[in-house]
Amino acid sequence: VHAKRDGCAVQDYQATADWLLTHTRHRPKVAIICGSGLGVLADALQHSDSFKYSDIPNFPQSTVQGHAGQLVFGELRGTACVCMKGRFHMYEGHQPVTFPIRVFKLLGVKILIVTNAAGSLADDYKTGDVMIIKDHINLLGLAGQNPLIGPNIEQFGPRFPPMTSAYDKDLCKLAMDICKRLGYTCVHKGIYCMVSGPNFETVAEARFLHSLGADAVGMSTAAEVVVAKHCGLRVFGLSLITNQVKKDYSEKGSVNHDDVLGVSKMRAEMLKTSINP
Repeated sequence: VHAKRDGCAVQDYQATADWLLTHTRHRPKVAIICGSGLGVLADALQHSDSFKYSDIPNFPQSTVQGHAGQLVFGELRGTACVCMKGRFHMYEGHQPVTFPIRVFKLLGVKILIVTNAAGSLADDYKTGDVMIIKDHINLLGLAGQNPLIGPNIEQFGPRFPPMTSAYDKDLCKLAMDICKRLGYTCVHKGIYCMVSGPNFETVAEARFLHSLGADAVGMSTAAEVVVAKHCGLRVFGLSLITNQVKKDYSEKGSVNHDDVLGVSKMRAEMLKTSINP
């Protein structure tokens, strides 16, 4: 009997990794997951090979506007990287939302960089700011939808992995130093909370999440980070603040996905410079 996770066995991950290794000369050490509207981060890669998700065996398909659905291999300052232009979300109906993470592990990846578009819960964050993720609240995981539920696959990691240092402190410090050197004053360190979506939060929900200590909220990332840590990868995370989450019933206006993509487009170049200074 072969242990499975999200309906996938080790052989499924290996088959995908083998296919990719035979179709590109790159052997990535860093993987980057692009959040909503942030696919231009992949444009920083040189000597690139690009594959549509639909052409990759076993790979899920991205269905959300702002997620191109391409896996791009290339080099960033001499380091081989792989970049996901489009991620998967639980609200799309995908079970294997974390499937690519274990494929990256089999490709030889050591560091995972996750980016996302998030709403601000912190009172001092402004739209267009960047938050370096120092920790997360995996609300779905706490509610019984942890990506590690099910038979453990020992080839990837232990049954009970610790998450006390989910985000690599050295990478966080390096990123903050780079941002200071580049003169970016709109960068914070904070706590990200993952909810399922696809609806945006009610005022009561926003107040609740803020009371838990969350500085920003989004519909991705935490599940990917849990699986990455289970695999033994170092993780660095960035949230682009694309909107202010309403915490007061008297506040007017509402957020929509087009606004989120607009802010992402505006700030994408800054994030690309942060990753490739």
